[in-house]
Amino acid sequence: MSDAGTAKVFVITGPSGVGKGTLIKQLLERVPNLALSVSATTRDPREGEKDGVDYHFLTEEQFQERIAAKDFLEFATYSGNHYGTLNSELDRCLEKGRSVVLEIEVQGATQVRAARPDSVQIFIAPPDESVLRERLRGRGTDSPAAIDRRLKTAEQELAQQDDFAHRIVNDDLDQAAAELESIVRTATGS
Repeated sequence: MSDAGTAKVFVITGPSGVGKGTLIKQLLERVPNLALSVSATTRDPREGEKDGVDYHFLTEEQFQERIAAKDFLEFATYSGNHYGTLNSELDRCLEKGRSVVLEIEVQGATQVRAARPDSVQIFIAPPDESVLRERLRGRGTDSPAAIDRRLKTAEQELAQQDDFAHRIVNDDLDQAAAELESIVRTATGS
């Protein structure tokens, strides 16, 4: 797809439950030379998640040590857990000349924008808040209290969507996936 000098960093963000993971999965199928950066987190693995594949699962102490060592490109606290992108993950992909996709929270996206102004920033938005609420409930992975926390955070995140160069409303999955693919292909010249 690209060489190390032209490999791009794609930041895909938006509220929890908006469908970032589903859209990224489709993007990776449509543009197979992209690499997905595996984030680190202090949250417990969900059923079926594997360390080093879905996330790098770290203890609170390990996460704090990595912060102190400046190992993170970005990190944020979301719904009581820490999440971050390890510089080593990004470097691993970029050194191979592969453009890389980061699925991160809005706080982290802002940090990446400051550290890597050449990153392509894409905000995924729900058609409306009620859809977001139903998607979070439908996942069945969070308690009602956790869903409420995620929705409160989502309100704050949605207020920041105009700060992003690209915005996709995930109302129709196929259309949203096509828009995402178009942004990536345009940015990489493929």
